[in-house]
Amino acid sequence: MSKLVVSLSPHAHGRDSVERNMYGVMIALVPALLVSLWFFGIGSAIVCLTSVAACVFFEWTISKYILRNEHNTILDGSAALTGILLGMNLPSNLPVWIILIGALFAIGVGKMTFGGLGQNIFNPALVGRCALLVAFPAQMTSWPVPGQLMDYTDAETGATPLALMKMAIKSGDASVLNQLPDAFSLLLGDYSVGGGAGAIGEICGLALIVGLVFMLWRKIITWHIPVSIIATVFVFSAIMHLINPVYADPTTVILSGGLLLGAIFMATDYVTSPMTPKGQLIYGVSIGLLTIIIRNWGAYPEGMSFAILIMNAFTPLINNYVKPTRFGEVLAP
Repeated sequence: MSKLVVSLSPHAHGRDSVERNMYGVMIALVPALLVSLWFFGIGSAIVCLTSVAACVFFEWTISKYILRNEHNTILDGSAALTGILLGMNLPSNLPVWIILIGALFAIGVGKMTFGGLGQNIFNPALVGRCALLVAFPAQMTSWPVPGQLMDYTDAETGATPLALMKMAIKSGDASVLNQLPDAFSLLLGDYSVGGGAGAIGEICGLALIVGLVFMLWRKIITWHIPVSIIATVFVFSAIMHLINPVYADPTTVILSGGLLLGAIFMATDYVTSPMTPKGQLIYGVSIGLLTIIIRNWGAYPEGMSFAILIMNAFTPLINNYVKPTRFGEVLAP
């Protein structure tokens, strides 16, 4: 008769790990990165490489010399991923010194101030982006026209689709929307009309969708947050377009700006998003509504970054609201 051995939990080991998921998201970003290099050339390479190197350096420095952590955290991929996402949210002509400031805010303020990975309240990359947007609005809203592969800081700029949408709303002239690329062009990243394309990572909707499919297949994320954001934006954009054609059609709204980049790669951050499917749906719908409100009536043409950061702050409340009932709990009469 064999002896029954009782050991402490856990009794099973899963394949998931921080490193596996972080590097999985990086793989999902490869199509968008390659497309950005195709359209922006050296500018995209300089911005993204600078952002990644700075984020890794600042995390290593703060962890070693300020927090005095003995464990090296830069190899888990989180700092590099923050750098990639920050770079993809920036213009391809942004000067290096401004990128360094953004990386310092992203890692120093958005992440390490709270204690490091798993303890930050806000998405670090978006903290860096919004800090730069407030501090350097002119540089952060200067969008190069694609195709200038060897131009960096002297690249020609133009109005983005979101800027044209905002112009149409403010002027009340729906004919301004005729200058927008069609939905198929936005999906493929074709800005041959000569306008600015926006941030590095938002130029091609198809590349971002490929990344979404990969992460769903690898079970890095679930569908709840990206689908609820996109569906909410589609429904309310469609209603507004039907009421007044000065508002762009829903497909164009979804494919313009950083909506897909934010919904797929930023809002789905494990640390700053709700844990349960119900909570994620509430979170996603709220981000979608806030994005529409800020885009149409706010000061900035884009509202995705601010919407995600606002809902990051509400994540603890959402988690508490949808907290499942514990089995065996004695309820008060």
